[in-house]
Amino acid sequence: MRTAYRTCPLCEAACGLELTIDADRVVAARGDREHVFSHGFVCPKGATFGQLTDDPDRLRRPLVKGVEVSWAEAFAAVRAGLRPIIERYGAQAVALYLGNPNAHTMSGGLYVTPLIRSLGSRNVYSASTVDQMPKHVSCGYLFGNPLTIPVPDLDRTDFLLMLGANPWESNGSLATAADFPGRLKAIQARGGRFVVVDPRRTRTAEHADEHLWIRPGTDAYLLFGIVHTLFAEDLATIPEYVSRVEPVRELAGDFPPERVADVCGIPAERIRGLARELAAAPTAAVYGRIGTCTVEFGTVTSWLIDVVNILTGNLDRPGGVMFPLAPHLSGAAKPGKGFRTGRWHSRVRGLPEVKGELPVATLADEIETPGDEQVRALITIAGNPVLSTPNSGRLDRALSGLDFMVSVDPYLNETTRHADVVLPPTDSVRKGHYDFSFLALSVRNFAAYSPPVLPPDPAVPDECDILARLMLIVLGQDGEDPAVVHDELLRQALRRVPEERHGLVTGDHPAERLLDVALRAGAYGDGFGENPDGLTLDRLKAAPHGIDLGPLRPRIPAALRTASGTVELCVPELAAEAERLRKALDRERGGLVLVGRRHLRSNNSWMHNVPALVKGRDRCTLQIHPADAERLAVADGEAVQVTSRAGGLVARAEVTDRVMPGVVSLPHGWGHDLPGTRMAVAAERPGVNSNLLTDELVIDPLSGNSVLNGIPVELKPA
Repeated sequence: MRTAYRTCPLCEAACGLELTIDADRVVAARGDREHVFSHGFVCPKGATFGQLTDDPDRLRRPLVKGVEVSWAEAFAAVRAGLRPIIERYGAQAVALYLGNPNAHTMSGGLYVTPLIRSLGSRNVYSASTVDQMPKHVSCGYLFGNPLTIPVPDLDRTDFLLMLGANPWESNGSLATAADFPGRLKAIQARGGRFVVVDPRRTRTAEHADEHLWIRPGTDAYLLFGIVHTLFAEDLATIPEYVSRVEPVRELAGDFPPERVADVCGIPAERIRGLARELAAAPTAAVYGRIGTCTVEFGTVTSWLIDVVNILTGNLDRPGGVMFPLAPHLSGAAKPGKGFRTGRWHSRVRGLPEVKGELPVATLADEIETPGDEQVRALITIAGNPVLSTPNSGRLDRALSGLDFMVSVDPYLNETTRHADVVLPPTDSVRKGHYDFSFLALSVRNFAAYSPPVLPPDPAVPDECDILARLMLIVLGQDGEDPAVVHDELLRQALRRVPEERHGLVTGDHPAERLLDVALRAGAYGDGFGENPDGLTLDRLKAAPHGIDLGPLRPRIPAALRTASGTVELCVPELAAEAERLRKALDRERGGLVLVGRRHLRSNNSWMHNVPALVKGRDRCTLQIHPADAERLAVADGEAVQVTSRAGGLVARAEVTDRVMPGVVSLPHGWGHDLPGTRMAVAAERPGVNSNLLTDELVIDPLSGNSVLNGIPVELKPA
């Protein structure tokens, strides 16, 4: 028996875990009480870390047509399937889909982008366009870089306004905050307040100082009403580094609180009150998440959140919203070129590229529609789009028509059951962990690295090796050793480092060596020997509980990458979208609309095979308000048929006043009843797939993000 420490890789919170190891198994997991960021906090998902690793349904060997084979046979099958398609039809005939677990692995942070470049296809898709792309686009326009995302300074704020977020169930998202609920309680303990805006009375809303019910998809109207009030009552504070303010003032003139109150369902005087409270608070922050992104006006909503933060003087100051500085990034000021989209467009629907990818809502179009550059092959890495993308029934059918498909995934799930070849990566305990994505979104600057807890299995290639082999295959160089790829990536990483210092790089693994280079060159690094007290990989390895790098610090102007070097408050693209929002003011609103919901024991679709996380009462229910249930003659516990333009399903009704009238709620990530999978626990409690109802034809136009909340539906007893 021994103890090991590592960062939990299961969500964005980056909590530290204390693992008890017996021989080659994790027999217990609890929060690391000495961790510099999470201080012992752990959620039910982290506590089952060992069970997830030891899941008997987890694939240990590759599959070809569902049959276990050797790794050599599997890569030979990939080569035989991919190369003829590339040679005959070109790289555009191959699409790549990336699931969000890629953000939780070092291979995802280091090897996915080189794979995309090696493939050379414009048909790149990811879970970002069913999740967070509106925030990337709005921040790209405001700050010049879609990855420059301000996060609420939770530990110092006096007033927090939260829209479409439920951190009591999901911790933070695009805001890495271990024990987010504890940080919210701390706001109240020091005399501050937090207000939740949500069409459901979530667990977060129950703990809030105030819960404001809002009609799904109308957050932009509420925010514009706040902006209108800030200008009308001379409450706005305009920092000197902000430009293009007047267009926002003019746009806000069309959204007085009295005009938007009926649309969003929040009284005009309360909208004014929120504006006054945000302006008057010593420090304040507005934070929005999935409920503000996965709606029709997701980008303009995400933009307005930061417009309010900026106009109240709360951008880039302690207690407001601030820009984290991850240890692998330099943080140095650089000239900016600004942000743009539409460098290419999808073949069938003409949808614009955003941040190097196309909207996943059009992937089925690209597979089904004949013609030049039709998608004939698909590579998926850690994703399950058959459950996570809109009108997923159509995508499920489209995948069955591919000429070839290869998946890098530890499970035979609803998506990978279509794959000709499945390449399962090694267990989490046998590879190192560093959060490239989430340390750049943390509410406090810190660094942590987790070396492998158990030695690698010599019979199983590391995930970096798997992705390197895929690179070589698409390049037609499969005879080469994957070390060729590892060495080339290291050479590129060191291209600006004097050659005589290359020998300082340490690491037992290609990913560790790349991380060491990034840390040494980063904002806190040793500069390859110039700053002996700076960060290196060896220093992180010697600090198993992490290294605290202090509270967030102001970073403007260094963080900006706009062409003007200022925060550009309004660009023509956003102004045009605001005009579309204004025209929708008079739209008829009625009938039932569907929203999603989170649960503390669930994370999208990939943790439903852990018995401890799915036991207890059925959580995949359709919540409906008592007034709507009475009107539709739906009884609690009764099976109900739900239909939309895209499709239909049958779910069990849960009559509750936790949703507002006119709203029904169904969690996403379920629907484990399809044939051909190998997830026994999930199949026993399959639930229903909410994305059979979402519509692939309805997207947020600026970001290409799918609309997964506010879906018009009809309901009747089954």
